[in-house]
Amino acid sequence: MSDAGVIDRIVHFFVVNEDPRTKPWLLSSSPGPLFTILVTYLYFCLYAGPRYMKNRKPFELKNTLIIYNAVQVVLSVYLVVEGLEGGWRKHYNFRCQPVDYSNNPIAIRMARAVWLYYMCKITELLDTVFFVLRKKQNQISFLHLYHHTLMPICGFIGLKYFAGGHGTLLGLINSFIHVIMYMYYMLAAMGPQVQKHLWWKKYLTVMQIIQFLIVFVHTIQIQFQPSCNFPKSIGCLLTLNAGLFTYMFSSFYIKSYNRAPKSEKYNGLDHKCSNGIANGKAANGELLNRVNGVHKQSNGLVTSPELNVEDLSPNTKKND
Repeated sequence: MSDAGVIDRIVHFFVVNEDPRTKPWLLSSSPGPLFTILVTYLYFCLYAGPRYMKNRKPFELKNTLIIYNAVQVVLSVYLVVEGLEGGWRKHYNFRCQPVDYSNNPIAIRMARAVWLYYMCKITELLDTVFFVLRKKQNQISFLHLYHHTLMPICGFIGLKYFAGGHGTLLGLINSFIHVIMYMYYMLAAMGPQVQKHLWWKKYLTVMQIIQFLIVFVHTIQIQFQPSCNFPKSIGCLLTLNAGLFTYMFSSFYIKSYNRAPKSEKYNGLDHKCSNGIANGKAANGELLNRVNGVHKQSNGLVTSPELNVEDLSPNTKKND
């Protein structure tokens, strides 16, 4: 078969199998508008934005961030409710749930939840835009960009071809985590008086890792059920994506939160003693000189900065 024939078959497959219920909905008729948004997003965040901000002071955006994160919390709560009532609380089977393409009210409710989830993934691109405007370019990692770029694409595919069924558990769990995550970032945006009480930042990443592990197990199981009518190819892609995100978020967690033990001791000076120096509580000049000596011998290891990174927020985080 010629290359043209293969391309025609692929195009025919995607056209024939699109969901007629969701085709008229905003940003779902074709991938063109979405890819335009994503290309513009990447161009601004990687090139145009940093160049524009190069000789300018960073924007504070305090009130903007508070409102933005509050809206994301409300949308995420709504998505959790719709995900449960639209299927997962009593209508869906956790072992295998095919997509219902009918106009049944429950099926339509879940399809609309999938559309709103897709819209949320597009609005979350503002996370990175706020980083750029606040000159937090160091927060824009590969993981951050990959996650924020891929999720709208996944949302579009889900809406256009699989607006319901087995794969929607990912959206439900992700929305639940985003309730907590964006609540954290909303509080953090309120300033130091609130930030000092937010001790649970790293646990957001732990929750995200658990999320992807659940999705991995939930989607891989359908490969061992010959009678399951949910597309196994899509299940395989969801499994691979969940596995990749588990690895990437786990690596991020290790690099961000497990670095301190490596520098706790230097030539017999324990971590407690070094904290005393850092807090200005050295007992005498001799001890201070010893610490300074260690600092010079360590080629900067003692004072190497910790990563100030996070998951997916425009406030103090790096990724979703």
